[in-house]
Amino acid sequence: MTSLRSRVLAVSRPVSLTLAGALLLLDLAVILYGVFMRYLAGGAPIWTDELARFLIIGSVMLAAGAVWVEGGHMRVALIERLLPRPLSRLLNLYQWLLTLALAVAGTLVSYRYAQSVGMFTTSGLGISRSVPLMSLPVGFALLAWHALWYGPAPLRTVEEDAA
Repeated sequence: MTSLRSRVLAVSRPVSLTLAGALLLLDLAVILYGVFMRYLAGGAPIWTDELARFLIIGSVMLAAGAVWVEGGHMRVALIERLLPRPLSRLLNLYQWLLTLALAVAGTLVSYRYAQSVGMFTTSGLGISRSVPLMSLPVGFALLAWHALWYGPAPLRTVEEDAA
């Protein structure tokens, strides 16, 4: 099971990070286009600001699960190191279950919300609000996916990566 788990994470992490990076690159292009149009061409279209906002939210949500697995998010692991080994394992199990529960709940709630605002359109792009809001349930689902496959193991820390 461990090899399957590591293989699944070895595939899904780079895919998530690549998609997030592509959205971030697209976001940079939209922002540069907006700046060019605003300051050099005399006026930027209204959709550039809105699209840039949606793209940055989408890229963060796509990368959240992969970053969680890498231990690259901001957290303090002092308590884990100070506790005896059995209590540390219990704390890791609690953190894992809490992350999984919050990610699944975030997926369900944000999906319902994204579907409930489908009749409204965005002001700049003129598309259904459900389209950009779907990045939230997709991102939470990817976080749940990565957390589920990672399991209740201790998360990596900066010190472990440096060694």
